[in-house]
Amino acid sequence: MTDNDNGILTRHIAFKILDEVLMRKTPLDQVLTRNEEYNSLEGRDKSFVRMLVATSLRRKGQLDDMIGRVAEKELHPTNLRLVLYVGMTQILFMNVPHHAAVNTTVELAERENMALQKGFINAVLRRMTGEGQEWRQRQDPVRMNIPQWLLAYWIEDYGMGEAAEISQACLSEAHLDITIKNPSEQKYWAEELEGTVLPTGSVRLNGAGNITDLAGFEDGMWWVQDASASLPAKLMGDIKGKDVIDLCAAPGGKTAQLAANGANVIALDRSAKRLERLKENMERLKFTDAVTITVADGGVWQPTEPVDAVLLDAPCSATGTIRRHPDVMHLKGNKDVNQLMGLQSRLLDNAADMIKSGGILIYCTCSLQKSEGELQVDVFLANHPEFKRSPITADEVGGVEALITKDGDVRVLPYHLAPQGGMDGFYIARMVKA
Repeated sequence: MTDNDNGILTRHIAFKILDEVLMRKTPLDQVLTRNEEYNSLEGRDKSFVRMLVATSLRRKGQLDDMIGRVAEKELHPTNLRLVLYVGMTQILFMNVPHHAAVNTTVELAERENMALQKGFINAVLRRMTGEGQEWRQRQDPVRMNIPQWLLAYWIEDYGMGEAAEISQACLSEAHLDITIKNPSEQKYWAEELEGTVLPTGSVRLNGAGNITDLAGFEDGMWWVQDASASLPAKLMGDIKGKDVIDLCAAPGGKTAQLAANGANVIALDRSAKRLERLKENMERLKFTDAVTITVADGGVWQPTEPVDAVLLDAPCSATGTIRRHPDVMHLKGNKDVNQLMGLQSRLLDNAADMIKSGGILIYCTCSLQKSEGELQVDVFLANHPEFKRSPITADEVGGVEALITKDGDVRVLPYHLAPQGGMDGFYIARMVKA
């Protein structure tokens, strides 16, 4: 295969993935997992496709605005717009030589049965190489890319200034973080993998490439987990020998942390397929003896005996993960948030009955909306007087004071630890049963 053939192939795969996400409304992670062409690519080409797709999704509002400047009428076929995304993203937002971006996109159009539109596509892209960057400088990225319904939530929850800062951070690419199985080996693995130890204890990698090829992966010395997602399990305290339920456990990062800290873990999820992945992860990490896997609905299931602690990482709108999952902006809406709030409430209420007296309940979500975080906990505590907040302190989260709210919860915003590359948006509350 020639370099040019490979160039067309990567653009073709990116086009197909964008079609799956934007036209068929399929989550990006699902598409990437099952796309055989994508998964057969070499590491460098795979990274290119991933970056091209993610950037197109992240900057779709700006791309549409540019297309609106040059197209006099609605584009037909609709796939024509996707082809333009592929070309324009490379020209405007990626370090791709302009001639390569234009030529491969025009050839892509022919491959996708749009030969009649080749002249139009060529003209649009050449205009972008000339005027695109100047237009881009005059755009408002936040207003154009962040959905209005989402921006309205953030303005109501945090105020105009902070909402703008959150939105701006959401438009950046997320780094890759890992959790080390044995915390005493953090420094070793940070050096081995050319990463950095964050204040919160995660190791942040710089340009990791293919994860499974890295030292320590096959031996189960570490696992991929965002710095924010690693915090809830750390807030359990000493759980050695204790019985802990990880509710909504898949894919298992928190289950692994609990097992590494010496707990006997019941990892529960309603999705048998997702639990298969958790099982594979536990086998690689050699935690199978400490983990019992259970397929059940966490909203109704109960253990045979009350347990010492429950960690509920509830299903949510996942808006805190937009940096690494930009498809969230195009697949979720106001209606989803309202439905998820009902599910979160049901899970919390059922979790309350699983815990013995003196036990701990940790509730967390990767949503930035307070309706899925702080407000859920306020309602829960009002309805369950047997529970009280157990305030979290800054020293429990690496001394990062900015993460702690006035109530003693954790509220991570995407621009926290900005000098180190930011964090996923996250909310955590810790409660104790009387």
